[in-house]
Amino acid sequence: MKTLKKIFMFTLLSAGLTLSAQSKSFEVVVEGSGQPILLFPGFTCTGEVWENTVAELSKEYQCHIFTFAGFGNVPAIEKPWLSKIKDDIVEYVADNKLENVIIIGHSLGGTLGLWLTSEENSSYSKLIVVDALPSTGALMMPNFKSENMVYESPWNKQMLEMDAPSFDAMASQMASGMTLNTEKQKQIKDWILLADRETYVYGYTDLLKLDLREDIANIKTPVTLLAATHPYGIEMAKSTYEGQYKKLETYEIEYADGSAHFIMYDKPEWFLEQIVKHIK
Repeated sequence: MKTLKKIFMFTLLSAGLTLSAQSKSFEVVVEGSGQPILLFPGFTCTGEVWENTVAELSKEYQCHIFTFAGFGNVPAIEKPWLSKIKDDIVEYVADNKLENVIIIGHSLGGTLGLWLTSEENSSYSKLIVVDALPSTGALMMPNFKSENMVYESPWNKQMLEMDAPSFDAMASQMASGMTLNTEKQKQIKDWILLADRETYVYGYTDLLKLDLREDIANIKTPVTLLAATHPYGIEMAKSTYEGQYKKLETYEIEYADGSAHFIMYDKPEWFLEQIVKHIK
């Protein structure tokens, strides 16, 4: 990403911190100054997914753009992956004395934002969730039970052992369904292929296992949801979101009509308009 070249380590914001940030579960790039915004990408994506968003928001805000371990060029970490990321983000905010923090998260990143804001003593000022749900597992599986999501499973074994041509074909199919922007499909596929295979497999298990449908009742942070409608249409999207978010007392929701999962790629102008509108 042209404007996001320099990896930000904790030492750059606080002289009292050390390069131990190298062993953390993410790397962060910082652009701009002002009220801090944490930008969390989706599964396998790097912080580059936020390039256009950051170009706009960094004019007034301090953007902290994350790339999680095992994705892009960030080294993998030991499992459990997702809980380590969440705990390290809490530490990152505290160590850098970030206040009045806004979270913007896409997909996995949006679910992570829900997890952080649902915890006791959460003090985040705003959460914008981009096409994400409290329980991805419940969306994908009938009769979903969190306890059934385990690392040692036939599916995970198959994924770990999949040969490169088969994985490449799978990545192509997945990318084609995530955005209608054909130019961006290659980028999404490349991110999938670049991901550490164990992180891809076990990290996704972590995500499927996480069920926040009850926990979101604890959220006091103002929440905005940006929801894609492709391929099943707006009525199905409404049914899904209303069902999964019924325990969240108050939220605003905007539907990106005709957009697939990567709303920032399918409806870029609309997306930025919504972010700017709801971030205030």
